[in-house]
Amino acid sequence: MSLPDYQLELLAPARDADIGIEAINHGADAVYIGGPSFGARSSADNGVADIARLAQHAHRFNSRIFVTLNTILRDDELEPARKLAWQLYDAGVDALIIQDMGLLEIDLPPIQLHASTQTDIRTPEKARFLQDVGLSQIVLARELTLQQIADIRAATNPELCTLEFFVHGALCVAYSGQCYISAAHTGRSANRGECSQACRLPYQVVDSQGRFVAHDKHVLSMKDNNQSENLAALVDAGIRSFKIEGRYKDMGYVKNITAHYRRLLDELVENRQDSDHPYARVSSGSTTFTFTPDPDQNFNREFTDYFVQGRKDDIGAFDSPKNPGQPIGYVTQMGPNWVQLELNDSSLQLSNGDGLCYYDLQKELVGMAINRAEAINAARGQWRVFPKDPLSALKDLRKGVEVNRNRDVNWVRVLEKKSSDRRIGVWARLVETPDGMALTLTDEDGFTATAQTSLRREVAKDASSALDALRDNISKMGATIFSALDVQVEFSQPWFIPASVLNPLRREALEALERTRARGFVRLERRQALEPPVPYPEDALSYLANVFNQKAHDFYARHGVKVISPAYEAVEELGDVSLMITKHCVRFSLSLCPKQAKGVTGVQGQVKAEPLQLINGKEKLTLRFDCKPCEMHVVGKMKTSVANQSRKELQDARSGTPLTFHKTRPKQEFGH
Repeated sequence: MSLPDYQLELLAPARDADIGIEAINHGADAVYIGGPSFGARSSADNGVADIARLAQHAHRFNSRIFVTLNTILRDDELEPARKLAWQLYDAGVDALIIQDMGLLEIDLPPIQLHASTQTDIRTPEKARFLQDVGLSQIVLARELTLQQIADIRAATNPELCTLEFFVHGALCVAYSGQCYISAAHTGRSANRGECSQACRLPYQVVDSQGRFVAHDKHVLSMKDNNQSENLAALVDAGIRSFKIEGRYKDMGYVKNITAHYRRLLDELVENRQDSDHPYARVSSGSTTFTFTPDPDQNFNREFTDYFVQGRKDDIGAFDSPKNPGQPIGYVTQMGPNWVQLELNDSSLQLSNGDGLCYYDLQKELVGMAINRAEAINAARGQWRVFPKDPLSALKDLRKGVEVNRNRDVNWVRVLEKKSSDRRIGVWARLVETPDGMALTLTDEDGFTATAQTSLRREVAKDASSALDALRDNISKMGATIFSALDVQVEFSQPWFIPASVLNPLRREALEALERTRARGFVRLERRQALEPPVPYPEDALSYLANVFNQKAHDFYARHGVKVISPAYEAVEELGDVSLMITKHCVRFSLSLCPKQAKGVTGVQGQVKAEPLQLINGKEKLTLRFDCKPCEMHVVGKMKTSVANQSRKELQDARSGTPLTFHKTRPKQEFGH
């Protein structure tokens, strides 16, 4: 069972249960979160008890909790993963997000399964296969265009499989699941949740003749994804689940970005109510906010909509992987320990604790945290700020430099407080009974509960005010998850009902309605795979398929694959191979693409897609260009020291010795 095709799901991230609860409170229809292990984000793990607490809160609003179980697994990890899956199911989790197909060969609970972004879904054939083996929701590759998404929708069945797409957050430059640089250089596998983020490093770019093409540029670092302008087009292409990236992000980010997309999707639903294809949100209730959502206020590397509307030349954050913030003004004077600024907008206010930044002469971003801010002439936007660091430490800061703000402390403080209210609408009906009265509540999902009380009736002295008081009292639903849409009082006479009677009656009815909703909550069902087993689209798999255990091997063999190579993490690919495959092209971004030169007089035929080299210290990688599919391969090989250490870890695991994960690799492991 997938989402009904008329429902749109907002899927938010959570680093921990408390952030997940706030994602629900800010309008998320579903939240994805890491469990105690195997979650592809090694420092975003959560205990089962905390996840159970989150699930209980989410289910009050008919929202869902998805847990990431999306690393590739060794053989010795399959049984712990199976046990964890059952624990999560018992905790109330609604779906597991998986990468490793070996999990489909073991005794999992009857829990819905979703395909992780790590499964690299770029083609209709791959999407159809994952649908047919029982995956109810699949997250498509971030690199797809609207037409490619529509082609996948046409090849799959919306009644069986929901299409999910990332609409916001950091972008992996590689096709997800197709990056091995971290594993090759450090032994930390991105497919096992320990990516070292080589893509955010600065590189020298050198051509085949040894000439510098770019100097200290972050040429593999992408801007952040933002599909705010494309939501309607994505819906029309077939997307039904809109995913926000960010399981490492803080509370403020999740609150703000969830609220932002909640508003946009609600507007889309509202605007299409009278169309031939109206839509609805997945979960219950409506959300109000104490702030105006603004994606620019959170950490970002500037924004791109990537390839959704076709290839563009401004998708990279090549100057810096840091947050550049928003331009606010210029330096006008400098003193011994202060900097004077003139703001572009005189209505802006600077505050103690704000974060400013600027680009130095090498176009590197330099941070300038404010210790104290003083208005010199607020009407003209003139401010004097006293940085926390000495001015001598602020490289290339000078008169005329443009200054950005990348941290607004007042904004941060707003989101540190309660910033949303999510309520489920209720219709109330108060009627008299032979010995008292009954209050019936019916919510917007159709759930009903009734509470009754005995009462010696007494006619009210002021009929009109008595009825108004009754309606006002019943409407006060306090800190519950409900709000009154309408209150009907059906009495034969205007009875006087004291608050001491009505208050407990209302509380009892609200508590009964919560219990009724809990009993009526329906868990997502796992779909069974088609039988006989459908064939995999290819009959041979390289290391790029990430097959790391025997069960995964058995799965692909059962689906007709004849040749199956082990995952890169098995340490069998020791020569030069593609350590990253990406739709991003450095040649295109640097205006060195043969297709760009086509038709240009004096240039046509002179530009060739020859390899380039990336250099960062002692690390060297080769860029090779496959122009037919318009893809770039980052080529290199595994370090000998890393290969030796990785083999030892695999041997220890196979002998029963538990594998120890480190946030940073201990020096002695390399013999230093």
